[in-house]
Amino acid sequence: MKKKTLFSILLASILILPLSVLAADADAAKIVGNIETAFKTIGTSVVVIGWIVAGILYLTAAGSPEKLGTAKKALIAAIIGTAIIAVAHLGFDSIKKLLKIE
Repeated sequence: MKKKTLFSILLASILILPLSVLAADADAAKIVGNIETAFKTIGTSVVVIGWIVAGILYLTAAGSPEKLGTAKKALIAAIIGTAIIAVAHLGFDSIKKLLKIE
């Protein structure tokens, strides 16, 4: 099940990302901005879903140690995903400053 979901997300990214990023009359600033927007949208969506799943796992654990362990792993993954999104935002800002793009 997880492989199918991951494959679907990757396939959608591969098919949609070039359409939203590349344009016939785009300059570097527009392309970098489009890439940033696409990654932020996809990443934020995945992280929000991760937080929701972690919350549901905690609510349905009912004191079971195995389920609590799974919920803790999901929570840690959601926290790491949030940190990655924040670092990526800083990375895009750094790239824009290097390329002198506003």
